[in-house]
Amino acid sequence: MIRKKLLQSATGKVLELGSGTGVNFPLYRNVDHVIAVEPSHHMINQSVSKQKLAVVPIEMVNASAERLPFEDHTFDTVVATLVFCTIPNVEEAIKELKRVCKPNGKILLFEHVKMENTVLSKMQEGLTPLWKKICDGCCLNRETLQKFSNQGLKIERVEQFYKDLFIVAELRNRKE
Repeated sequence: MIRKKLLQSATGKVLELGSGTGVNFPLYRNVDHVIAVEPSHHMINQSVSKQKLAVVPIEMVNASAERLPFEDHTFDTVVATLVFCTIPNVEEAIKELKRVCKPNGKILLFEHVKMENTVLSKMQEGLTPLWKKICDGCCLNRETLQKFSNQGLKIERVEQFYKDLFIVAELRNRKE
């Protein structure tokens, strides 16, 4: 339900970062075209069945978020769902996202983040080293929204879920 509601805000030409198994593909509706970037060939192969269920064109591209093979200002909307926890160089990925997103374009996020509750955030800190090893590099304790804000993206809307473990955010790529 969270993903479906978030993706209703996507419009135009869409870039999806870290598309994984393609769980979002059947949820896109009001978009022209989706280019889904995924660094893992295994995940791309896993996503083919979801790609066939999509009602909009989905193109798969094998690439990392830190090095996007697209021209500047290409996409109206950039989507990332539960991916920024695993990207090795978050700052570089955000710079690339800004570069390929049109001025005033939308960035839609659904991410788990470092919790505000002191006890729970300390638990995240303690679990992260082991969690990263068993969950493909996933960092439980990233302050993802702050990293986006630090890169000059305008946060327009944020919703918190499950005692602030997950956030949904809509950001805007400010004109330079």
